[in-house]
Amino acid sequence: MKGGKLLNVSISTISHKDKKLTDAHLYQDWKNINWHQVEKSVNKLQTRITKAVFQNKWNLVKRLQYLLTHSYFAKLLAVRKVMQNKGKRTPGIDGERWLTPISKIKAVLCLTGKRYKAKPLKRVFINKPGKKKKRPLGIPTTYDRTMQSLYALALEPIAETMSDIRSFGFRKHRSTKDSCQQIFLCLSKKNSAQWILEGDIKGCFDNINHQWLLDNIPMEKSILAQFLKAGFIYKRHLNPTKAGTPQGGTVSPILANMTLDGIEKLLLAEYPKRSKNSTKVNFIRYCDDFIVTANSEVIAREIKDTIAVFLKERGLELSDDKTLITNINEGFDFLGWNFRKYNGKLLIKHSKKSIKRFTETISQTITAGAAWSQEVLIAKLNPIIRGWANYHNSVVSSDIFQTLDHRIWELLWKWAKRRHPNKPKDWIINKYWKRNATRRWNFRTERNSLLLLSKTRIFRHIPLKLHMNPFLDIDYFRERQNKLSSRKGYSI
Repeated sequence: MKGGKLLNVSISTISHKDKKLTDAHLYQDWKNINWHQVEKSVNKLQTRITKAVFQNKWNLVKRLQYLLTHSYFAKLLAVRKVMQNKGKRTPGIDGERWLTPISKIKAVLCLTGKRYKAKPLKRVFINKPGKKKKRPLGIPTTYDRTMQSLYALALEPIAETMSDIRSFGFRKHRSTKDSCQQIFLCLSKKNSAQWILEGDIKGCFDNINHQWLLDNIPMEKSILAQFLKAGFIYKRHLNPTKAGTPQGGTVSPILANMTLDGIEKLLLAEYPKRSKNSTKVNFIRYCDDFIVTANSEVIAREIKDTIAVFLKERGLELSDDKTLITNINEGFDFLGWNFRKYNGKLLIKHSKKSIKRFTETISQTITAGAAWSQEVLIAKLNPIIRGWANYHNSVVSSDIFQTLDHRIWELLWKWAKRRHPNKPKDWIINKYWKRNATRRWNFRTERNSLLLLSKTRIFRHIPLKLHMNPFLDIDYFRERQNKLSSRKGYSI
């Protein structure tokens, strides 16, 4: 398959006599794939789908989707995406895992929507971040995940083109920082809206109406029905899926986004921004979490009722307990940040929940590492610190970074004292902390050093041009990504 040649091999025709030879060829075929050419071919079809959607040529869209889902290159890319996912080693109910090049290329050759029947999901429960409650997760088989990934490639260009402008979750080249930046732009001025509707949808992924999805999602209905109606196995019992999208599946975030798309356009029609008596209504969504700004509490309540009607048609409803209307001077939490005006100035800080969760994670890691060497402990802590610091390096962070550095130092001091209860303090200090030109307390070994939050460089996030399309404006997103990448890291 060098140079992207198509393999005309059927797995069912492989004889036992030629198995070793065939497996050797298949191994080389996977290893020699020109992934740049594969991605270029798939992106070309996705771009054509995007242009057809803009032109409202839905018959052409349907034909191009068919070409893409039957493309050999798209099947290669679908298998690769599933195998690069963190859950690649987690099997479904059939126990199959494609971990070798031979099994991957065989899967590509067998992948087809003809007479496709999805197997039931394996139901597991995972902890909610920072909560004792658990949420259900359905794990499709590896084959079903790959089928979802394949059809997601054909659905994503449509979802991107038709989505709300200020929707940021699970979208190409968009992030939580982009939503944070948009909230800042909507609330930072002196005459900005003062009231915030914090929206919380009750069990969004679990309750979306199947019939609405089948009527409104532009993809092959028989395949979509298999994704939705697969059922799930729990305690060896088969249960039907009457509503919701398959959480744990590749296509679920796209389906959820398309279900919620339309709220922003609805609000813009009812509350136009350029009217004489502008109500300053702005809608920002990240997956199923959203906020709406308004210039009065009355307008915010009207918007809440409007959104409730929109969601009801899709089988969804707002949570009465968690859907709140807040004044900006009191502040609100969104995506791990707290947005609040202090004497008329908007400041974005870390939310208390985010700080608490980070501290607990660090504490639990250090406690679990009671018997680890210093080198191993540093290797475990650094990714946690780096990830949290990079997430918060575009907001007001300097003070809390220094505070958390001190908390981590206290936890490490207890860790060191517990390891050497009979040693004097100076001995412990000299063993685990080293001096350099600028700092006395450096928790480090000869090969590695613990990262300091306070050494993180703080940057203002680069605003996103909202009307840019990732399948059409490739150069813009490539240039922007290069700029964002250059801003990550530490000055240690």
